Amino acid sequence: MSARICPITAPDTYPLRHSVLWPDKPLDYVRIDDDEQGHHYGTYLDSELVAVISLFVDGGSARFRKFATRPDQQNKGLGTSLLHHVFAEARRLGARTICCDARISAAAFYQRFGMQRTGAIFYKGLIPYQRYETRI
Repeated sequence: MSARICPITAPDTYPLRHSVLWPDKPLDYVRIDDDEQGHHYGTYLDSELVAVISLFVDGGSARFRKFATRPDQQNKGLGTSLLHHVFAEARRLGARTICCDARISAAAFYQRFGMQRTGAIFYKGLIPYQRYETRI
């Protein structure tokens, strides 16, 4: 199978966002108010969408959100490739820093990209999060 990363629409991200990140919530829970202003990317294996991420750039700052990889495709390098792509896109769009709100359970993944914790731990429901950021 060959993987390819390409731009997608915000609604294209919703099924994966929902099934991976918040399967116990209604579908509307995974929508972001400013989704239409974002840049959305997906990783396809052949014709199947297996990973999604949404990028928001505001001047020199970027933030990625709702990064989800189908569980049976995790730990295969697909998420790593997608995040490298998003860092490059953020730089191309003029960002000098990038951040995300990460689940604590995924902290080691983001640290491999040079991202550092900032601020206090906070919760979305029962799930602990922390902000991570880095210069790009």
